[in-house]
Amino acid sequence: MKRLIVTTLLLNGLFLALLLPRYPWIPWIAADALLLTGLFTVLPGGRSKQLLAGTIGVLYAVLAFFALSDVLVRQSIGRSFNLYLELGVAGSVFDLMESNLGLGLSLLVILALAIAFAGLGGFVGRLLSQLGAGTPARAGRVVAVAGAIAVAVSWLPQSTVGLSASRLAATQIQLAADTHQSTLAFRQHLEDTPDAAQATPLTGLAETDVILGFIESYGISAFTDPRYRPLISLRLDQMEEALEEDGLHIVTGRLRSPVQGGQSWLAHTTLLSGQWIKTQLDYEIFLASDFPTLIDDLDTTGHDTVAVMPAITEAWPEGQAFGYNRIYESSTMDYRGPALNWVTMPDQYTWSWFQRSVRDRAETPLFAEIALISSHAPWVPVLPVLKDWDSIGDGETFNQWKDSGEAPASLWRDPQRVREHYGRALDYALNVATEYAIRHVDNQTLLVLIGDHQPAPLITGESASRDVIVHIISADPELVAPFVANDRLPGFRWGAQPDRDREGPAMARFRPFLQQQFGSSSRAVEISNSRPIEN
Repeated sequence: MKRLIVTTLLLNGLFLALLLPRYPWIPWIAADALLLTGLFTVLPGGRSKQLLAGTIGVLYAVLAFFALSDVLVRQSIGRSFNLYLELGVAGSVFDLMESNLGLGLSLLVILALAIAFAGLGGFVGRLLSQLGAGTPARAGRVVAVAGAIAVAVSWLPQSTVGLSASRLAATQIQLAADTHQSTLAFRQHLEDTPDAAQATPLTGLAETDVILGFIESYGISAFTDPRYRPLISLRLDQMEEALEEDGLHIVTGRLRSPVQGGQSWLAHTTLLSGQWIKTQLDYEIFLASDFPTLIDDLDTTGHDTVAVMPAITEAWPEGQAFGYNRIYESSTMDYRGPALNWVTMPDQYTWSWFQRSVRDRAETPLFAEIALISSHAPWVPVLPVLKDWDSIGDGETFNQWKDSGEAPASLWRDPQRVREHYGRALDYALNVATEYAIRHVDNQTLLVLIGDHQPAPLITGESASRDVIVHIISADPELVAPFVANDRLPGFRWGAQPDRDREGPAMARFRPFLQQQFGSSSRAVEISNSRPIEN
């Protein structure tokens, strides 16, 4: 009986370890481990039982490899492990190991891992094969029944009991099937447009700084919804007036985002790639490919390509996959002010730091993707815009708003007040972006301000459009004029206010438009066709 208890606990721990990549969402009881314990307790001894235990041990070793690989893949390239995708890069992974560790040490590491996983599998097999010896049959039947009940309970909405090995295996099988179908469609799409797999120099922007600012949650509802329209419409009128007074030109339109309320990276990737990427699987497939993006186009043109990502607080391996020359995130932006709940730093600091530390030091034309996060939930506190930008420095001046505003948990008890704060936060983001444009946009700058997605349905209501607002700003009218009255990107017009009634084209059409307008005519390729890949 003691052996049964100890083995049950050991197997439960070993099977729960397979869910390590899901931490901290790990249950207390592994239903499949409990069921196996009961079944092997009542199975008669003999060669068949040992063979079955050995087989399960091998399967466990394979799944343990999947679990460890999932952790490593998440840490290294920012997505979950997908065996279907990883098989294609196994050679590259070994080449990377060899270049860093040398051939001998690389082989030693692989051997050590193989021994470790074989040992784990052997240990699990041995635990199972020894069950039943000296244990009352009744106890085994009780555990088996408990295991069957646990499996049934694991399908219910609760967090105590769950499947581990079977869930991991099923996930990989489903991923393989889905990925296979998606890659077939994606491959066919590339075959239909073979030139799209090459970067297109945007020679019309060769001497121009291209700044792509993603304004968090800047959706069309901010302009069309009567709850926000008075505030945001006034802000846009003020933006247009201020820009015109400074000799700047502005064109505004709408683009349809693939997401709403979150997963901003899917919208970013859709815009940059010219491909409709609306699911994490699409995103992972794209990252595993060598498909070029707007970053490659401008790198080929001669631009220095950088990403300014203040919301990134950990390693961001996707940036390496996209091929930026440099990536700046929260820990490398010299910010000495306070975090503002989820927001690591206010947009005004981000703009100020970018200009001082990146743009003013640039020796070549610059392409910068900037994430502007002050309009990200929970939308508290909402800061004022500092008039003296020279006083911003390292951000210590923002310490006067440390712990200001009410706690998000208090604010979010009242949906109406949440909506009010959303409008104010977005008003702040637009105000700051306007002030930056007045100070630093000239005739060798193309500033694109675009929302990543609509906010959550709590803010927009159900069935809201997924359109976001886009502003194109420059002191050179020839840089913004191509966006007006163009069939490839319809709906754009002069001024800061978008068309309230006309829906925008897919965000995936932005890169092909830039290629067509600013690239060599012989290289411009429509890579997002009338029926973009949607999975």
